[in-house]
Amino acid sequence: MTESILLAARGLHTYYGSSHILRGVDFSIARGEAVGLMGRNGMGKSTLLKSMLGLVRPRAGSVWVKGVEMTHTLPHRIAQAGIAYVPEGRGIFSNLSVHENLVMAARAGSQGQRDWTYERVLETFPRLSERLTHGGTQLSGGEQQMLTIGRALMTNPDLLILDEATEGLAPLIAREIMRIIGTVRASGIATVIVDKNFSAVNAITDRNVILVKGEVVFADTAAALRAQPDIHQRYLGV
Repeated sequence: MTESILLAARGLHTYYGSSHILRGVDFSIARGEAVGLMGRNGMGKSTLLKSMLGLVRPRAGSVWVKGVEMTHTLPHRIAQAGIAYVPEGRGIFSNLSVHENLVMAARAGSQGQRDWTYERVLETFPRLSERLTHGGTQLSGGEQQMLTIGRALMTNPDLLILDEATEGLAPLIAREIMRIIGTVRASGIATVIVDKNFSAVNAITDRNVILVKGEVVFADTAAALRAQPDIHQRYLGV
């Protein structure tokens, strides 16, 4: 496993009690790459992310971060290695203001980089600059998602993982979030995107991985997925 691969899973098996959720999943993302993690609800996408991030312990298989095995490493150690996570549900600190939510996360990246400053985050999310004194719960759903992404960027990550990036957002706000994710991706940060708008994800990713009942059924380029509408309909259609 080379350092050019930021995060990888090899043969992951994860259970919740007696329920076998992940069944030998392989997954990887390289520096600067954008990968869509796709599948219908309940297929294991969030479990895969949590298993790689140390939030859920896999029963078998291995997790690698920048060429180092970190299968049972605590989540904060994986975060310190340059992996930022925007969870489903956002995880805003409701007792902190927008300003406080951002500055509490500020630090240099794993290589000492400080490309994403407080000022740059506010330039990227101008709506937040108008709400710096607002508490987390005083924001709309879209603003909360912007804040969560901005907070993750304040850690200057090598990899940004977004679980259900636009869930519950109005279409106009969802498109704005996707545009911002594209901007982040263009800045050189590797990105893993989980979202129900598969077409929007496919438009900004290099590769896509589709899970069905905890197994990988498709792993190929975004162009290959566009060229195979039968794959889209079979595994992603409703």
